[in-house]
Amino acid sequence: MSKSNDYHFITHWRVAGTCEEVDAIIGDAEGLKRWWPSVYLDTKVLEQGDANNVGKKVALYTKGWLPYTLRWNFVVTENRKPNGFTINAVGDFVGRGIWKFEQARNNCNVTFDWKLEAEKPLLKAFSFLLKPIFSFNHRWAMARGEESLTLELLRRRATSDEERNRISPPPSPTFPHNLTNNKIL
Repeated sequence: MSKSNDYHFITHWRVAGTCEEVDAIIGDAEGLKRWWPSVYLDTKVLEQGDANNVGKKVALYTKGWLPYTLRWNFVVTENRKPNGFTINAVGDFVGRGIWKFEQARNNCNVTFDWKLEAEKPLLKAFSFLLKPIFSFNHRWAMARGEESLTLELLRRRATSDEERNRISPPPSPTFPHNLTNNKIL
């Protein structure tokens, strides 16, 4: 029997690009705050891990559409470069996330399988009542991720500054936060 604060999300994206390109972007933890700023407010690599990034530990400060933030860490437990990787999360989330990248002609099919328990007191206490709203928040965040990844792929392929400057910036966070006091130390 699952608890009210258990969540399981499976997200599918299809982006124009290669698995290698997608892996390089999503696997760059410190770059998340630049290309996916609507969700990743701050990130910091705490441990580098081995040559395949297994053991890499990252601290994150994140948010979604709703006006609350989350602090959590992940450790890369498996790397299937360039076809994805697996993380274990602790903090305001506890669980496991599996990124999977599959080439389909000129597109990369991206799947994120995220099983977690919400441990942030607000989420844990109110999941029994507000689970649909918290689930919406996750879907919103992942939709911004697909949009931001598409824009980042276009930016990386641009052949001139002029072309790069015509590409829209990624979506900004809702309910902006003052990061001065909320950065990861």
